[in-house]
Order: sequence, then C-alpha cells, then structure tokens
Amino acid sequence: MKVLFYWIIRIVPALIMLQTLFFKFSAAPKSVAIFSKLGMEPYGRIGIGIIELIAAVLILIPNKSKFGALLGFGTMAGAIASHLFVLGIEVNDDGGKLFILALITLIACAIVLFEERNKFSIFQKS
Repeated sequence: MKVLFYWIIRIVPALIMLQTLFFKFSAAPKSVAIFSKLGMEPYGRIGIGIIELIAAVLILIPNKSKFGALLGFGTMAGAIASHLFVLGIEVNDDGGKLFILALITLIACAIVLFEERNKFSIFQKS
C-alpha cells in the first residue's frame, strides 16, 4: 500500500506540471497575461515551463525523484509567492484553481522530499 501511495504522490505533481506546459509553450493568452503581469514574458514563461518539464520527468524516475521534487517544490514556492504578492489568489477568473494546483504540487513535492530525505547526502549521519 505504501508503494502505491508513493507512486500516486509522485504522479499527481508530475501531471499537474505537465498539463500546464501546453499553455506555457503555446503562448496561450491567459499564460502570457500572467507572465506579463509578473514582468517575465516571454523568457520567464518558457524558462519556467522547461523547469517544470524537467521536474515532472525527474519526479517519475525512482532514483531521480528527489531532484524532481526539489525543482517542483522550488518552482511552486515561487508560483505561490507570485500569487500572494502580485497576481492574487484568483487569476483570470479561474476561481483560484491555479493557486490550488500550485499548493497541491508543493505539498506533494514536500512529501516526496520527506520520503527521500535519507537519500540526500546532507541529511545522512556521518
């Protein structure tokens, strides 16, 4: 059962990050509006899309999931901060959906990092 939970907790953030890539890479108007408001259009939109793609792939590879979770956690922390300080919780009349997805992804990545903590050399006892 723990193995199934661990796979689900890795698949969920990967799917969330992957599903947003179409909007980032296709320059969807809502995505362009978000990154324009952040002053990061177009390079930030494309760069963050690439980071999320790498994070989503790595989190699904068992011996690399800690790196994907770390990238995903950092990216989502930035997204949440952007929502709280610049964009607002609700963006483009989405009812807060992007903010909630960022929170879910952040929490799932944190769980993966917690589960993988013994695989980070800085956390290992000498």
